[in-house]
Amino acid sequence: MNIQAMMKQAQKIQKDMLAAKEEINNTTFEGKSSFVTVKVKGSKEIETINIDTESIEKEDIEMLEDMLVVAINDAMKQIDKETDKKMGKFTQGMPGLF
Repeated sequence: MNIQAMMKQAQKIQKDMLAAKEEINNTTFEGKSSFVTVKVKGSKEIETINIDTESIEKEDIEMLEDMLVVAINDAMKQIDKETDKKMGKFTQGMPGLF
């Protein structure tokens, strides 16, 4: 394989990686915990937090805070899983690259 072919292949891999990362960034992930739903973009920006107010009483604020943490962490784990799934083929043996 000559150097030009290698460079062409490297450019194609780079283009594919950027396309996969862009697809992840534009995907919305939904984390849930009891009466809390959080929507987070693949870039880890929180889009919305929805609280089912019919299911909560004012005394349950501390529990609500815990449910928010659980729902947000759930969405973040989904993003990490999708990133590993789509980007793993590019980052074999290089964990934490993205």
